[in-house]
Amino acid sequence: MTTLRPACKLSAVSAALLALFGSALAQDNSVTELTQPDSTVSVGVGNWTADRHQQGIYDGMRDKGAYGLLDADITRRDDATGTWLKLKASDLGLDDRSIKGEYLRQGDMGVSLEYSRTPFDNPNTFTTRLLGIGSTTQTVSTNATPGPLREVNLGTKRDMTNLGVYKNLLPGLDFNVSFKNEDKNGDRAWGLRTAAPTQVPSFATDPINSTIRQLEATLNYTTPKLQLSGGYYGSWYDTQNTLATIYTAPASGPSYISLPLDNQAHQLFLNGGYSFTPSTRGTFKLAYTRATQDEHLPTQDVPGLSQAGSPQHLNGEVNTTLMQAGITSRPLKELSLLANLRYYDVHDATPVNRIYTNGPCSTAGNCVDNTPLSYKTLSGKMEGTYRLPDGYSLTAGMDLSNQDRDIPVSNAAGPGGTDTQRLVPFRYHLNENTYRLALRRSLSDTVNGSLTYMLGDRTGGTYGSSAGSLGGVASTYINPINIADRTRNKARMGIDWSPAENLSIQFAIEDSRDNYAHDNPYGVRNGNAQLYSVDASYTLNDKWKLDAWYSFDHNQAKQLNTLTYPTLTKDDNLENTDNSLGIGVRGDVSARVKLGADVQWTQNVSRYQQAINFPQTANFSGNLPDIKSTLLRLKFFSQYAIDKNSDVRFDLIHERWKTNDWTWMFADTTTPFAYGATTDGTTVTANQKQIANFIGVRYIYKFH
Repeated sequence: MTTLRPACKLSAVSAALLALFGSALAQDNSVTELTQPDSTVSVGVGNWTADRHQQGIYDGMRDKGAYGLLDADITRRDDATGTWLKLKASDLGLDDRSIKGEYLRQGDMGVSLEYSRTPFDNPNTFTTRLLGIGSTTQTVSTNATPGPLREVNLGTKRDMTNLGVYKNLLPGLDFNVSFKNEDKNGDRAWGLRTAAPTQVPSFATDPINSTIRQLEATLNYTTPKLQLSGGYYGSWYDTQNTLATIYTAPASGPSYISLPLDNQAHQLFLNGGYSFTPSTRGTFKLAYTRATQDEHLPTQDVPGLSQAGSPQHLNGEVNTTLMQAGITSRPLKELSLLANLRYYDVHDATPVNRIYTNGPCSTAGNCVDNTPLSYKTLSGKMEGTYRLPDGYSLTAGMDLSNQDRDIPVSNAAGPGGTDTQRLVPFRYHLNENTYRLALRRSLSDTVNGSLTYMLGDRTGGTYGSSAGSLGGVASTYINPINIADRTRNKARMGIDWSPAENLSIQFAIEDSRDNYAHDNPYGVRNGNAQLYSVDASYTLNDKWKLDAWYSFDHNQAKQLNTLTYPTLTKDDNLENTDNSLGIGVRGDVSARVKLGADVQWTQNVSRYQQAINFPQTANFSGNLPDIKSTLLRLKFFSQYAIDKNSDVRFDLIHERWKTNDWTWMFADTTTPFAYGATTDGTTVTANQKQIANFIGVRYIYKFH
């Protein structure tokens, strides 16, 4: 949880300078820059030469064309009263815009008001005959009665308004309150299986029209030894759409999909710390949260859609308790110790009810009950660091976690008490322990290094029984990745090297290897991950600086799957590799001219290797093609000072993105996947090579 306080006060540096030296130092130029910083306003225009659907997902510049560029950062201070007025605006000419105003009376009170919009534009193009997009009533045309095909772009917008108030009540006692309202509207790609008699997958859209409200009120009390922060946090989710009705033309009976319903949560919390001695400090956290969802179930309003006599309301309730205590101490000059204990209890008090039935419950899938899940986690951490001679330090630590889980049980028990609702194995207990050992050394005044090794072990009790099969697969043979026994070995090395005063280089290497026990044959068997990175900064002189970085990230997992146990099995070897490179330069050509350039290159490769063990392998594809996506972005800017108050800036960007992603294609062809021969034939496509150039010009005005 966050509070408004950091946004309403002066920075710690400026406040400390003023408190220490008073008004005399305020006359110094460096302090004047802190108390009377420059204000800037910039206005301009930019143009993209082509659509950039992939790179413009969030920045509000998805389509080619001209965009307005308007930014402002204005700060005013009344030295006599210590009052600050701030206004910061970014990207006002774009959909991705924000503006924030603040009023602060130093050491007394402050008010802030902020608005921002966050767009999300789906990078794909949907060609469809679906009618009613944007509403809760939609119609899927069939090939027998086709409607007109049209291209549709989907996306959402989130508009957030945040009001914050800060007030100093007494010396050492501050009050903060913030209220946030976020409206989300738009359409998201969706899908469903239509009602009888068609029973085929169909394309639909999720109509989003919801509001999230958050309120936080905090009291902060500070003394030289004791710090306390406590208060209330609440959130409310409200939606205008609760049920989607999807028709298939010609009318064959609608399908219904329930949408997320209104819910709310309320939390009381208290955090604190106490310094027992200059070298020993204790901390604690307490929080209790009650979340509820008791709205009317819209499925109850449709005859035959719900079990007769089932409840009109879910009466959902989840109560969460958090308690944590910790202590840090330095009993010896060479020794530092840390320990904490955390208790986390999630109790799902939602009653179990039969929502739907379609035949005898002894057959898996016929009966649908809600299945609440509760769990308690007790975790702790212990760590010690001992400083050895010759600049060495040795750190040893352990993280221990013990979780008790309630296995969901429905009313749909079959023969012998088997729960026909539980199709995936569960565990009553889960233990996860991690042990760490780290060696650090300051090798010289210019080189520092560290080496860390971690061993993690996750085990649990026996699996709870599950119901027969999932599509012919005996589900009791599945090892769910989140609860399966696992051993993890992880090593990390870092070096910070400054061979010269104007050159610094950081190296990092990380390797992780997971091994999953084979109590059950199906699921993930093992995995590994590697990360290598180097980051360098070189200052040529007082006017020019060069930065460069490179990173390599590789992840791999092997798993055994089955579709019709035990006849068909499939060994999957999944890999993902990222390579990223960046180079940047900044400099002053003259007193009036500044230049800068950046090169960024990223390549992602996903591999899907599979070995299928089935007599009729001709009916199944072998290895799927690799998916490779590459991004190259070149950026250049120049800024010319017209006079001491005015600059003009030019920006040039070249962006090149390329992919062979076949996600919405038939993997062995270039033919787009189409939704069903008996539905509307919707296809999802994307331009696999997107090249765009941007040119922009801004006028920047600076003032005090």
